[in-house]
Amino acid sequence: MTHQRLGKTDLTIPPIIFGTSCLGNLYQALPEPTKVDILANMFQYVEKPVALDTAGKYGAGLALEVIGKGLRTLGIPHESVVLSNKLGWRRVPLQIPEPTFEPGVWVDIAHDAVQDISYDGILRCWEQGCQLLGEEYAPQLVSVHDPDEYLAQANSQEEKMRRFDDILDAYCALRELKRQGRATAIGVGAKDWKSIREITREVELDWVMFANSLTIFSHPPELIRFIEELRQQQIGIINSAVFNAGFLTGGDYFNYRKVDHGSKKDAPLFQWRERFFALCAQHQVAPAVACVQFGMSPPGVVSIALNTSKPQRIRQNVASVMTSLPDEFWKALKTGQLIDQEYPYVG
Repeated sequence: MTHQRLGKTDLTIPPIIFGTSCLGNLYQALPEPTKVDILANMFQYVEKPVALDTAGKYGAGLALEVIGKGLRTLGIPHESVVLSNKLGWRRVPLQIPEPTFEPGVWVDIAHDAVQDISYDGILRCWEQGCQLLGEEYAPQLVSVHDPDEYLAQANSQEEKMRRFDDILDAYCALRELKRQGRATAIGVGAKDWKSIREITREVELDWVMFANSLTIFSHPPELIRFIEELRQQQIGIINSAVFNAGFLTGGDYFNYRKVDHGSKKDAPLFQWRERFFALCAQHQVAPAVACVQFGMSPPGVVSIALNTSKPQRIRQNVASVMTSLPDEFWKALKTGQLIDQEYPYVG
């Protein structure tokens, strides 16, 4: 497993970054020993430094607490881990029985969270994140969490412009953290890749993270051109959510929306998946491995983010990153019109 330099920084990361939303009780509350076992497996199967991606939004800071406590329990020194903390949500006291942010998503959490995107707000999120992790595990990678969703909350073009100014102010704060040597690399992650492009035109970044954008199912030429622009600018690319929220491997959700077998709107999705599964079976390729390998195929993609709530799946996730697939398989996908025939990096 070869670590690669992230952008123009001196920081090197492995080809797999571990997502940690499950440690914040995403959809279920895992037992504490299971959470520690998940962390232990990460360090068992990946050469150090191991990279973890987290956020103050995950369980209203619970994931941050679990990571810090777990790393101390396992005796992991700070130089053996690279931490990415996506900033923009801050823990606050829980005033009612259930948290007010993302109802029904986080289970058995003891705090609430509020969005705090501005110059001072991002610094508040940074300081709180360091406290929850423990100062010895201060994150090296920092970013503004889902700026596309923050912009989408605007009710007018004028408000959208004000919110974009908030985001730019937040990046001024992140640049100050980097200038002080408290953070190493500044990035952005979003589900809407066009918002990433808009921010890169205004902010000097070290890395970007795409979510639900560059997948075996969806890879528009305009996005591929943008990825090449990033590569030429030496901006590191991390790809995430390559299963389109689990649908491509058999799940019931496509990009976090529950799909319906009986819906005309969703019929093309199921038809695509059935043909995809059939070709995978014909070539003896696991669908998850195909998704991962496609997501890593463009030059400039230095790492892929994968998440699991099952300790035993970590070894499989690592293997999926390290597995190469035959050219005949990719050609079959192109012939079957499952991937763009003009896609240049496979087949």
